[in-house]
Amino acid sequence: MRRSVVALVAAGAAAVATGCSAPQPPEVTFYTDGDSVTAPPLSYCDALLKDCDTDGEPVSLDARPGRPVQISLPAEIAETPWLVIVQSAAPDGTLLPMRQEVFTDGTRHAYTVVPESPGHQPLVVEVQQLGAAYAVDDSDKPIVDERGEPQLVVRGVWSLQIEPV
Repeated sequence: MRRSVVALVAAGAAAVATGCSAPQPPEVTFYTDGDSVTAPPLSYCDALLKDCDTDGEPVSLDARPGRPVQISLPAEIAETPWLVIVQSAAPDGTLLPMRQEVFTDGTRHAYTVVPESPGHQPLVVEVQQLGAAYAVDDSDKPIVDERGEPQLVVRGVWSLQIEPV
């Protein structure tokens, strides 16, 4: 009887300890050329950007030119404003202008980066999650875009580095 009580107390303590652990930051999955990798954030902050962890590393995958890159996002990111930034190279190695697409409706859980042509090589694919904080100028006034909307600040960054093969 005593052993079963000790076992129950130990199991209960383990459950409480597990339940009290801090939630882990969301991860993003990248797929290209038959392989995938799950990326922890390079940096990740709470929604108000008060508490940040900036110890992350980019992940990498090998890919042939012209291969699309698929991105899969958890709800923690997809249901908030987020954007994808892509840096690619032309067949001669010339870096192309970065492409950016923003998603704000909270329904986009996946995205596919399609190279400009079969010879173009995506090199960096980055996902950025926007936080609830906004950028301010030196007078603490919100910085606004051309529509007068405040500019939100990046809360989290996940980065894929693609090694051409």
